[in-house]
Amino acid sequence: MNIIEKLASEFKIKTSQVENTVELIDEGNTIPFIARYRKEVTGGLSDVTLRDMDERLQYLRNLETRKEEVVRLIEEQGKLTEELKGEIEKAEVLQRVEDLYKPYKQKKATRASKAKEKGLEPLAMIFYAQQKKDGTPESEAEAFVNPEKGVETAEEAVQGAMDIIAEMIADDADLTEKIREKTYDKGQIATEAVNPEEKTVYDMYYGSSEAIAKMPNHRVLAVNRGEKEKKLKVKVTMDSEEITSLIGKQVIRGKSIFTELLQDTIADAYKRLIAPSVEREMRNILTERAETDAVKVFAKNTEKLLMVPPVKGKKVISIDPGYRTGCKVAALNETGKLTAYTTIYPTQPKNDIAGTERTLQKIIEKFGCDIIVIGNGTASRETEEVVSNFLKKHDYDIQYTIVNEAGASVYSASKLATEEYPDLDVTTRGAMSLGRRLQDPLAELVKIDPKHIGVGQYQHDINQKQLDSALTNVVEDCVNRVGVDLNTASPSLLSYIAGVNMGIAKNIVAFREENGRFNNRKELMKVSKLGEKAFKQCAGFMRIADGKEPLDSTSVHPESYKAAEEMMSKIGISKEDIARGGAKDIDEKIWQAYPANKLSESIKKMAEDIGIGEMTLSDIIAEMKKPARDPREDAPPIIFRNDVRSFEDLKVDMEMTGTVRNVVDFGAFVDIGVKQDGLVHISQLSNKYVKHPMDVVSVGDTVKVKILSIDHDKQKVALTMKF
Repeated sequence: MNIIEKLASEFKIKTSQVENTVELIDEGNTIPFIARYRKEVTGGLSDVTLRDMDERLQYLRNLETRKEEVVRLIEEQGKLTEELKGEIEKAEVLQRVEDLYKPYKQKKATRASKAKEKGLEPLAMIFYAQQKKDGTPESEAEAFVNPEKGVETAEEAVQGAMDIIAEMIADDADLTEKIREKTYDKGQIATEAVNPEEKTVYDMYYGSSEAIAKMPNHRVLAVNRGEKEKKLKVKVTMDSEEITSLIGKQVIRGKSIFTELLQDTIADAYKRLIAPSVEREMRNILTERAETDAVKVFAKNTEKLLMVPPVKGKKVISIDPGYRTGCKVAALNETGKLTAYTTIYPTQPKNDIAGTERTLQKIIEKFGCDIIVIGNGTASRETEEVVSNFLKKHDYDIQYTIVNEAGASVYSASKLATEEYPDLDVTTRGAMSLGRRLQDPLAELVKIDPKHIGVGQYQHDINQKQLDSALTNVVEDCVNRVGVDLNTASPSLLSYIAGVNMGIAKNIVAFREENGRFNNRKELMKVSKLGEKAFKQCAGFMRIADGKEPLDSTSVHPESYKAAEEMMSKIGISKEDIARGGAKDIDEKIWQAYPANKLSESIKKMAEDIGIGEMTLSDIIAEMKKPARDPREDAPPIIFRNDVRSFEDLKVDMEMTGTVRNVVDFGAFVDIGVKQDGLVHISQLSNKYVKHPMDVVSVGDTVKVKILSIDHDKQKVALTMKF
């Protein structure tokens, strides 16, 4: 298999793009670096495409390695034919390679292997040839009766031959593939309760059956969980006659004295050897498909959450709600530094509303406050009501918002939090984290294991290695897309920059603490263990505000400084323009210096003149216009509240604005200002057909919804976005 050509075909790109990209990957370049600074080489492939290609490249290389190994193993047995070798070499999936290898694979003792040891393989071949029209199978078997080998009767010989044929059928790669496809297309997943009398969250799966090919991914994961918790019994059902008929068409060749015996053998092969194996494969196929989809959903949600725009330059009071132990309060200044912390008791059992208001008033008057942040966990809505009434009573020009506190407790008790704030207790760290999630979500959330952020479905049930890998990639892409301030970034944030691991990140911070702020990117080369290779990968993503080199505050890579300076010289732009916030009229100046019908043609002329790629020059120009532009600016703004709703306030047909908190396969959960998020089912997301909710909404989106129904007992709200 030519891997380069196959990748080009699958991704519908030029062979040269694949060759260049593979070469860059093999050289050890990171995906963020390739996506941002090697656009000319890859033809402008996005980080998403590059990651998909890298993953596919590894699969195809593993496939080729396994093919070579299987060919070698069969050859060592002296059983490799040119035809078999050709079949293995043209296989495009690992499953096909394993199917072809199955007859030659070392097995534990089986009924067939024992029969072969008794010398019954020639008899099996006679039966399988089906050339006898007269006599009986038993008469053919008489010659193979051999008490010394353990074959006492003709009937035993017949049974042994049948066992050998049954294994031959089960080991047939082409037949196995057809049975697998037939079962996937027409089989069912049947579920029933382990204890029908027990009420569980899996009630809907008691005595149900669903087509394998049509079973939604979220139901696959739900059924798997129910089985794991021993609440459900799950099995694959299939019309056995349809399968045995399929096998019979391939095995039985006309009428012979062996026809009835072969039919019995086919039935035995399917029931005893094929069906259990295919059932496992069907469950694995469904699980892998569902897990892959769940990982994609989780990753996309995580990306949207990480890319929520920061609320900069605001003083924040952060409240982590609770009942018995009270609500932890942390006051933060504009840069996120802790200025005060305490505990208030506005909820059960103390209900100290007066004391709560006095405490908040003191903090506001002493330290100031622009926004109050409230975690969305236990006692959130009760705390929100107290805060809302307090703000109204004092007529403060202060807004408040609810933030997702998933993972805050995990972070606050972590080794990292202890190292960052050794003098603070766990609860205060948690409250601080909530406030900083508003001030800079990306910088704060990178401190938490992404799977604890809580914006997916069944994340604890799926392949953890696959999930961790995907989420690490997402965080890495987001951090590099935004870039980091080299003089303020935490080790957690720095560790996600291309070419930088946690060890180097800590060395950067240690260097900063020992020598003072970085004045230019070149100083990175003085950091322990940060060599030329790491510098090339990371330098463009590191920003230095108010440094000696204005270009250090941009995403222009140091390798392109010379070209950037030449460009500025040709059109009369100074570095001081960059330092002052950018050259807004750069397009006009380029067009004047290189007249053409279109700006793109002017840029092309300039690129040729300077000797730089068009894509690279376009990126430099974009940076000159708005240095270190934050891509999060394009995200929907955060909704701030000044009132609170109780569940009892809600009415059917009420219209309201909410924030999407989570997107799953079957719909989107929207925060509408009550304790529980409302659900917009996939069927209610749009008047048009929706294949997946992510095609319509994303985490953090502000949406208009209308209430369809209210379940007061379960405290659930069904919403619609159809207007």
